[in-house]
Amino acid sequence: MLPLILSLASGLLLALSFPRFGHSAVSWIALAPLLVALTLAAPLRGGVRRAWSLGLAAGAVYFTGTLYWTSSVMSQYGGINAVLSGGIAGLLVGYLSLFPAAFAAMVAVAVRRFGARGLRLAPAAWVATELARTLFFGGFPWALVGYTQTTVLPVAQSASVVGVYGLSFLVVLVAASLAMAAVSRDRSGVVAVALAVVLVASVSLWGRARLLDSRLTRTGAAVRVGLVQGDVPQDEKWAPGREDAILGRYLALSRDAAEQGAEVILWPESSTPFYFEESPKGEAIRLFARERGTSVLLGSDEIDRRNPRVSYNSAFMVRPDGSTAGVYRKVRLVPFGEYVPFRSVLFFAAPLVEAVGEFAPGDAPVMLPLAGRPVSTAICYEVVYPALIRAGVLQGSTLLTTITNDAWFGRSSAPYQHFEMASMRAIEQGRYLARSANTGISGIVDPYGRVLMESALFTRQVLVGEVRLIEERTIYAQIGDVVAYASVVVTAAALLLAWRRPASAPVPALTR
Repeated sequence: MLPLILSLASGLLLALSFPRFGHSAVSWIALAPLLVALTLAAPLRGGVRRAWSLGLAAGAVYFTGTLYWTSSVMSQYGGINAVLSGGIAGLLVGYLSLFPAAFAAMVAVAVRRFGARGLRLAPAAWVATELARTLFFGGFPWALVGYTQTTVLPVAQSASVVGVYGLSFLVVLVAASLAMAAVSRDRSGVVAVALAVVLVASVSLWGRARLLDSRLTRTGAAVRVGLVQGDVPQDEKWAPGREDAILGRYLALSRDAAEQGAEVILWPESSTPFYFEESPKGEAIRLFARERGTSVLLGSDEIDRRNPRVSYNSAFMVRPDGSTAGVYRKVRLVPFGEYVPFRSVLFFAAPLVEAVGEFAPGDAPVMLPLAGRPVSTAICYEVVYPALIRAGVLQGSTLLTTITNDAWFGRSSAPYQHFEMASMRAIEQGRYLARSANTGISGIVDPYGRVLMESALFTRQVLVGEVRLIEERTIYAQIGDVVAYASVVVTAAALLLAWRRPASAPVPALTR
């Protein structure tokens, strides 16, 4: 039972590495128990299969702890009973758990051939599975291990070079070193821990120096941004007769932002309870822009009525003269929220999407003009895709904006997790990030991940602050996810070597 207990402990520690109930410090040791468990299981008969099961168990606890809120969202807003919504959430957790299971199996193969030294593969193998989780079947890159360091700013600065996957590599490297120290029969484990400490210290010192320099906060044209948080309950948003009241609330808050000097005002995702381009009520927004001389970035559903009719979750940039400057259609849709993956198989989840509305994805990032510069936006959970945000910067985006409706999540961990993941994009790309959320958390983050202002959950608020339109690109913006793809190559090479080499490594002392 010891390997199973250790694996479940790792799953719990991983879950406790994320907000709202966890702490970033836990992440550095989180995977160590699982890795020790793998050294116990790998040398035994059927060790790789057992390792797969141990990884699956750890993953089940990990993702249940970080995605527990999905079941209540489906039952409360999707018209699905609690049992069925729990089953669908269980399927999501089960699918995501396959990736830690694959990680465990790969590490077990390495340990079986190389002994405790095989644990050195753990950082690369983990990052390879995180990348796979981002790419396969549309991806669901929620709660990557690297996000645990978003608020640890000296460490998080390395994301400007290696991205969130590089941070995951660093965190797992420390856990692997601790596991090696626990199972090694010689001093190699102690040496591994010492080297990991030196590496983390060096990264932190460099990050601290970068924070002290803060050169990016002194470059680019300054723009005052207003963030409107309307705090419209999800069950009232599309209620008959509420259109005028909701629109009036947003316009009143926007006037407040304009009086504070906002040059561009952000409304949340799907903030208009009508189709902005089609409804006569949209003219009130255009009139506001003309009267106040401000740009307005707002979220609204969009319909293309050509045959077949298609709906999009879109963002509209309205110029100070009231005209539409550009439209961005959401590229990455939320599974079970905006579409049902594998619909023919998961037909029983269709009521959830029918309650929200099924959308089609947009084609690519679209630059929206602001003060003569291109800016990009991400709608809702699109911001958790590093490559998508980077694509906007490569097209010239000088400011990251994101609009979202997190009312679905209530007061669960999800809004806190979502905000920290969005903040990581600012560090990676060296851009200010402005975020407007219907019920929070709205805020402005500087290019170093410092939160300049943020709102409380479920409050009606206006935030106005200064951002800069930056053109310089970080190393990460230039090279992208090299660390992640290199991890795939290293993992594949190590597994090939382990497969071709006969098992000659001694069994770790802990397994004797």
